[in-house]
Amino acid sequence: MQLSKTAKISILTVLLILLCDQTLKLFIKSHFELGHDIQIFSWFHIYFIENNGMAFGMELIGKLFLSLFRIGAGIFLIYYLRKIIQRQLPTGYIISISLILAGAIGNLFDCMFYGLLFSDSMGHVAQFMPESGGYAPLFYGRVVDMLYFPLIEGNFPDWFPIWGGQDFIFFRPVFNIADSAVSVGVILILLFYRRYLSDNEVKKPVDTQSDTQA
Repeated sequence: MQLSKTAKISILTVLLILLCDQTLKLFIKSHFELGHDIQIFSWFHIYFIENNGMAFGMELIGKLFLSLFRIGAGIFLIYYLRKIIQRQLPTGYIISISLILAGAIGNLFDCMFYGLLFSDSMGHVAQFMPESGGYAPLFYGRVVDMLYFPLIEGNFPDWFPIWGGQDFIFFRPVFNIADSAVSVGVILILLFYRRYLSDNEVKKPVDTQSDTQA
């Protein structure tokens, strides 16, 4: 079956994000010890951390559930992408969903395989395929994060509720390319393509979408 131009763009988007994400993660994991911080600019650091949770280090529920949730989300997004490509929805919307899919797969790969492939990074650079085995079983690996943008640093005034007198940093979370892809995809949808989140829009005949093609 010959792929449409939009399908090729979608696949290329996913593969490009995965290549960039995993290349950077593998480099960091195999060259940095946990907590290693390199300042590129005052507002941009390469700072190696790992987390058990979802995007930007959030940890809400059990690790195995999160890994299985990512698998389920990935399967749904692949099905949904196929559906909206067949319906010839705007290319921009398809790219946005492709970014979210790529981000989900990127972090899922860490959770599934990094625990098996690497030793831990605490106090030393991790070993690839150590003889004694990896640091965690399948599905229990940790997500590699390294992008840190402390754009604004300061102190809350003493009168400020709850955090008065405390230091603050914006933007504090450390993240990765996969997280960025998910965030960009979601923002694009919210700004430009919210109408297509409705299943009614997805199911409309192709000829009614002609004036919305990107």
